[in-house]
Amino acid sequence: MAKTVRVIPASPKIFRSEVTAEPRRRRTAGYARVSTDHEEQASSYEMQMAHYKNYIESRADWDFVGMYSDEGISGTNTKKRDGFNQMIEDALAGKIDLIITKSVSRFARNTVDSLQNVRKLKEHGVEIYFEKENIWTFDTRGELLITIMSSLAQEESRSISENTTWGKRKQFAEGKTSVGYSAFLGYDKDFKINEEQAKVVKLIYKLFLGGRSF
Repeated sequence: MAKTVRVIPASPKIFRSEVTAEPRRRRTAGYARVSTDHEEQASSYEMQMAHYKNYIESRADWDFVGMYSDEGISGTNTKKRDGFNQMIEDALAGKIDLIITKSVSRFARNTVDSLQNVRKLKEHGVEIYFEKENIWTFDTRGELLITIMSSLAQEESRSISENTTWGKRKQFAEGKTSVGYSAFLGYDKDFKINEEQAKVVKLIYKLFLGGRSF
């Protein structure tokens, strides 16, 4: 009897291609703000701008999409902060995924403004990182920490304002004044008449009243 040979075909080898989708790079922007135009503040402003641009560009998982800034603008109100408002608008329009800024007080010194913007951005999938306090707004503790830090920043701003106002009132009460110039011709720095310079001032007025032009 002839043997029946049954051929069992080899099982086809199944090759699985390991497709690992590269995580999407986060579109990241920086925000810088200083409240005065004083030289030391201007230096801080420039340093903030350079620091965050370099910091963002150094990260392989981030795409730098730009710097937003406000110079010589207080953080107690967001209405006049054009750079800040443009950043929020762009973020809500889906152009930004992550915002990096120096601290809670640089973002806003008003607790209500700060929390409203943080929540609004969070609802649109936009996170904020406050470098100084090491706060990420997507973190479960983020909102609590921001509330505390914003309240402290708001109180500090109010205290500075009150101290400045008190100092000016005290100067006025003592017959002193403060202006944005170090000296006027005819007066010393404390606005007492300088007799030598006063002679020059009187001569200028005398010549002017006599029809002389300069």
